[in-house]
Amino acid sequence: MSNENARPPRKRMGHGPMGNGEKAKDFKGTIQKIIAYIGKYRIGVCVVIVFAIGSTVFNILGPKILGKATTALAEGLMAKINGTGGIDFEKISMILLTVLGLYACSALFNFVQGWIMTGITQKVCYRMRKEISEKINRMPMKYFESRTVGEVLSRITNDVDTLGQGLNQSITQLITSVSTMIGVLVMMLSISPLMTLIALIILPISMLLISLVVKKSQKYFKNQQKYLGALNGQVEEVYSGHLVVQAFNKQQSSIEEFKKTNQKLYDSAWKSQFLSGMMQPIMMFVGNLGYVAVAFVGALLTIQGVITVGDIQAFIQYVKNFTQPIQQIAQVMNMLQSMAAAAERVFEFLDEEEEVELKNSPMPGQQIKGYVTFDHVAFGYQPDHLIIHDFSADVKPGQKIAIVGPTGAGKTTMVKLLMRFYDVNSGAILVDGHNLKEFNRHELRNGFGMVLQDTWLFKGTIMENIRYGRPGATDEEVIEAAKAAHAHHFIQTLPGGYQMELNEEASNVSQGQKQLLTIARAILADNPILILDEATSSVDTRTEIRIQKAMDNLMKGRTSFIIAHRLSTIRDADMILVMKDGDIIEQGNHEKLLSKNGFYASLYNSQFET
Repeated sequence: MSNENARPPRKRMGHGPMGNGEKAKDFKGTIQKIIAYIGKYRIGVCVVIVFAIGSTVFNILGPKILGKATTALAEGLMAKINGTGGIDFEKISMILLTVLGLYACSALFNFVQGWIMTGITQKVCYRMRKEISEKINRMPMKYFESRTVGEVLSRITNDVDTLGQGLNQSITQLITSVSTMIGVLVMMLSISPLMTLIALIILPISMLLISLVVKKSQKYFKNQQKYLGALNGQVEEVYSGHLVVQAFNKQQSSIEEFKKTNQKLYDSAWKSQFLSGMMQPIMMFVGNLGYVAVAFVGALLTIQGVITVGDIQAFIQYVKNFTQPIQQIAQVMNMLQSMAAAAERVFEFLDEEEEVELKNSPMPGQQIKGYVTFDHVAFGYQPDHLIIHDFSADVKPGQKIAIVGPTGAGKTTMVKLLMRFYDVNSGAILVDGHNLKEFNRHELRNGFGMVLQDTWLFKGTIMENIRYGRPGATDEEVIEAAKAAHAHHFIQTLPGGYQMELNEEASNVSQGQKQLLTIARAILADNPILILDEATSSVDTRTEIRIQKAMDNLMKGRTSFIIAHRLSTIRDADMILVMKDGDIIEQGNHEKLLSKNGFYASLYNSQFET
């Protein structure tokens, strides 16, 4: 029998086959999805393309115009040697000034397109993080219970950052490289078709080598992002539980587990970076071969008088400019692969199944009266393994219901079903006569106040943490709630009182004090139905008695569900539901159950055995 906190098996990245939501999509499909995603900014992207092409055009015109200066200088030298003239410095100066103007315009256009593209990239990242943040609030509980926190955070941080960097660098680089190749090709054809043909021989060779490397390295880029998420998850888990790790002397086993995942990350990262890093030297080698061939043929054509010296100088520069974009495209493919792998993980998260929300609920959460019916409820976190078999109970408004039983009986699971973190497999849970499935989850949960055994406080003041239960509450109402929870006294002893700042883990207050603050939060929320899951487990006996009295006042007129292992705390409950193996085996008040001398009686009496 699974324990009461049973959950879907946690999926560890890098261990076992990928789930349905993580099936790899092809590279082309992911790029198309990225293009569709940034379609909202198509006007800005078009402007970037125009300025990138404009910058390229100015750069392309430069070498040919500069070649005229070289030709003028060479002709002037020959004329001076032959005694028929001299160097026309005025003409050369005008040509150089023209080239300078072209390069200045190119730099200006390049700056503008870079500025616009950076803005678009940051807007995309902002939008993506916003959608992820909103998506998290719509995700079912089972998603987070089957994955590590670090894995989810990695998609919001590492993957979005990788996507942003790839967009900012690859799009403009790709546009510039392609437009440069086209422009340079036109200019080379205008100088010499024969030399252009020789230069073009390197193109299919380069493309073939790039495609081979990309095909081989893409799977390693995907693994790199996957294992990076797994590593983040392990680090987050060990850091959060470092006290427990040290208490049980598990440092070495944690290190070993980290090393295994780190080794997988190292292997995939090394292979991906090595393979992608091979593209540039390969392209340089192929480019240099073409460069030598062009220089040789150009010299022959110049001797024959087909082209001028300036044309050779310009063409050689164009050949260099022609091979450089190929190398840049190789680098862009590197970035695109990493970006696609990161984007794939982000889109997978955004495409995950969400909790279905209805447009209209039977009633707002605050109007719930508190009549609850469990009608032959059956549930299992996995369909083929039920942990709640046949649960039935009727709860009237204002009743105090205690749920007791051994570990693994299904007590906490019933609370999760009541809050509709999960839906029942069969049967039904009704609130005020309405099936929970008819409620909008948000409206339903507005009717519940909850205090769990595992406290949660956020970085902020004590006042802000208590007010989290009802954001519109005044300071006086917050203080009254703290007094009712017997937290007011200890808060006043803290430096800053209600304005004391809690750190990220709220480790600057004790566990018992944290519990008191969460109880004060529930009191302030003032919900029709209360759920207390071992709410006093972290406080001392004296404080527990005081809190119990405050709870009794709080629970008057409200339906309350109390999960407790210390049965002495629920003796005054209106009804006690005794669970075992997912079923209610006994129900009644304390005296009635003791008189039966059954399972509850044995549980109760076991507290006093030595």
